[in-house]
Amino acid sequence: MQEPEELEQLPPQGQVTVVYLGPVAPHWEIRGVFGDRQVIDDFRQRAIARLQLLPPHDPQFRRNRERVARDAERERLILEWDLGYDEDEGA
Repeated sequence: MQEPEELEQLPPQGQVTVVYLGPVAPHWEIRGVFGDRQVIDDFRQRAIARLQLLPPHDPQFRRNRERVARDAERERLILEWDLGYDEDEGA
């Protein structure tokens, strides 16, 4: 296993964007921007499992969002969120 300092020095494996689709399920779509397709597909499955039934205003969303972010960090994926609003205004 690599130390966290070593992981920070490695280049990203890819980039994904998590998009909120609206109040009607499915709420989320995970879009791969670039990177290894298998890594992104595996990440997509885990992220959707955490977010599937949660709209952004649900209290559980914040905890699961942090878990998705940590997962992306472990996989060395650049993670962007598109919640459909400016988070500074909407929070």
